[in-house]
Amino acid sequence: MAKGLNRLYYFAFLTCVSDLIFCQIQYVIPEELERGAFVGNITEDLGLTIGEMSFRKFRLVSVDGMQVFKVNTGNGVLVVNERIDREILCGQSVTCSVSQDVAVENPLEMHRVNVEILDINDNSPRFPKMRYALQVSEVTAAGALFPLESAQDADVGTNAVSNYEISTNEHFSLKTRTRGDGSEMAELVLENPLDREQLSSFHLTLTAFDGGTPRRSGTAAIIITVLDVNDYSPVFDHQTYKTNAVENLPKGALIATINAVDLDQGTNGEVKYYLSSHVSHSVRELFSLDPATGQLRVQGSLDYEKKKVYQLDVEAVDDGTPALVGRAEILVELVDVNDNAPELKINPLSIEVSEDAARGTVIAIISATDSDSGGNGQVRCELPPNIPFKLQKSLNGQYNLIVSDTLNRESSPHYNISISAWDAGSPPLSANKTIQVSVSDINDNAPLFTQAVYNVFLMENNAPGTSIFDVTAFDPDVGKNSAVSYFLLDSFTHESSASGRFSVNSENGHLYALRSFDYEIQKKFQIKVQAQDGGTPSLTSTALVNVIILDQNDNAPVIVSPSNYSSSILIVPKSAHPGYLVTKVIATDADSGQNARLSYQLIEAPDHSIFHVGLTSGEIRTTRNFRDQDALRQALVILVRDNGQPSLSSTVSILFTFQSNVTENTFEQKSKPRNPELFSDLNFLLIIILGSTSCIFLFIIIFLVVVKCKQDRNSYCYAFRFCCYRQRNSTGATYCRDVTKANLNYLDSAQTLPIRESYNYTVCLSPESSKSDFLFLKPSNPTLPLDDINTRGTRYD
Repeated sequence: MAKGLNRLYYFAFLTCVSDLIFCQIQYVIPEELERGAFVGNITEDLGLTIGEMSFRKFRLVSVDGMQVFKVNTGNGVLVVNERIDREILCGQSVTCSVSQDVAVENPLEMHRVNVEILDINDNSPRFPKMRYALQVSEVTAAGALFPLESAQDADVGTNAVSNYEISTNEHFSLKTRTRGDGSEMAELVLENPLDREQLSSFHLTLTAFDGGTPRRSGTAAIIITVLDVNDYSPVFDHQTYKTNAVENLPKGALIATINAVDLDQGTNGEVKYYLSSHVSHSVRELFSLDPATGQLRVQGSLDYEKKKVYQLDVEAVDDGTPALVGRAEILVELVDVNDNAPELKINPLSIEVSEDAARGTVIAIISATDSDSGGNGQVRCELPPNIPFKLQKSLNGQYNLIVSDTLNRESSPHYNISISAWDAGSPPLSANKTIQVSVSDINDNAPLFTQAVYNVFLMENNAPGTSIFDVTAFDPDVGKNSAVSYFLLDSFTHESSASGRFSVNSENGHLYALRSFDYEIQKKFQIKVQAQDGGTPSLTSTALVNVIILDQNDNAPVIVSPSNYSSSILIVPKSAHPGYLVTKVIATDADSGQNARLSYQLIEAPDHSIFHVGLTSGEIRTTRNFRDQDALRQALVILVRDNGQPSLSSTVSILFTFQSNVTENTFEQKSKPRNPELFSDLNFLLIIILGSTSCIFLFIIIFLVVVKCKQDRNSYCYAFRFCCYRQRNSTGATYCRDVTKANLNYLDSAQTLPIRESYNYTVCLSPESSKSDFLFLKPSNPTLPLDDINTRGTRYD
């Protein structure tokens, strides 16, 4: 089609100026062609061949610098170089063309190529705004014209805007006319009168059409607002408003709300409310009417007894010009109410009552009255529950406040009694008054110790006059009834009085030891302390104080066997093998616990490699075989040390002699001549030695048991009773096992258990030491509470 147009509009003319050859070629194409679209065969139109284009240096020269077109050097065809938009190139111009020059040489020729761009309908009409607002008074006469803004179309000619249309409605139509420049102009025409109260606005659509093919259009919304005029009067919801109001309403209380509606708009529809001029001044003092909200409120004091019904004329006035008025009336009927609360008067007879006051004792007289009449004037009084008081009705409107239950100052020393009175009105009114009653104290509580039994641990050898403990008793009474004094009651412990050994401060309960005590003499005292208040008559209570004496390491070990005063010499056979039991050192300690735990040590010997002393057993054994170079006589010094802090010790010297043909141990024997015939029979000698040794050892054990049991007959086991035995396992370790009892008890008797096959030990233990094999106490102060006792078991190797 473009080629046809080119042929249709093609013409050329030749103009010769001197030696320059000049001609002009005209092409016509539509806009919006794609890049590379055919415009015309310029080489053919200029009478050139394809070969001449290169030889004669064929080229396009832009007049205005735009390269809208280009020549295909392969076929000499002029094509579109970039998309052409006529509206951008020429705007609203009726004609639009683009010119370029063609230059060839040999000879030099200049040709003008002019391409006319034809418009196509590629743009729709557009309004400057998408939404237009128009205001029309409701009294505007029919036939009034309202100009509308025209739509714009970038296209020209027949493709430009050609006509307008409006959406269908009953009140407006559209009229178009042609202006001097040929463009179309639309006007809105009012066909029928408007009524804002029926229809306040219109939403119309204005459409603009162009004349192109295909036909294009654009739309805009037209919002027409109907302006109001004051043509309606305010109208009340009711002509008569009836309401009830209770008397004595507070000022500002809302009674009723009236409402009037004006169909007009804006200030013409704004309504204000007023009391009519017919309302008297006295009524205006009682009521107020809010002009804006129409709320009728109380302004004065309403009294049913003065007037029962009020009639108020009201007006609703709009703000139009002229102002229009609507009228109505309000009937206010007052309702009688119970508007007087009871009145209470209290005449206290006594503000303090003894806690032993008898039931029925009168505390105060109460008068209750109400100025109302009928049921509104009947009054009843009540007290809060769960108090030891009640009201007893006496005369008309009078009550007696009396004691109804037992009083206890210690639990409730004061009572704030709230007396409430209600009348029989609806709703009932009430009044409250409070009377404060104090309960005076009587001596009805004995002092109470913090504990019934106190256990006090006191280290022996204490300094006389030292404070060892504090006892405390409390009395919940007040004043002198709660003043507590402390006394010692004479008590006996194991047939000896404890009162002369202790004293107590009567004011603060400090307990003092008047003497220094010895654990080995007496281990416990029991003191009875009495607390007495200052009331009349005075009340007392007692508590027991167990003073438990703790052991101190003040006794050195006593070596029982062998004696330092013995001149016996122990015979050891030269054939004794390593580990041979030579003898055993037996010692005792009057202390207990760790203080009585003994250890043995060899401190002097001619040759320390021959003998070894068991650390805990005291057994003296050989460590190697006898050698010829060893001395036949050996003097050993054994140290026996307890485990106290600081530890105490004793020593014993033992003489040994090595002899041949002796195979058994001999313990502490006196030197005396022996019948040589006895040694002739070795077996018989062995029997005699063994029998003698057993008898001596058994005698020593019995002696120690008797002595120890006499010492510890009065021993007291304060926390535990246990049994202990030693048992060697395959590794040679010794273990201790305890069996505890939770209750305090006396150690009835010492118990002996086998330690080895041949030896028994009597063990008496007490809980004073922290390093015991069994269960002991560690005192850190002269006095310790019972809870600080720690118990544990220990393994010894």
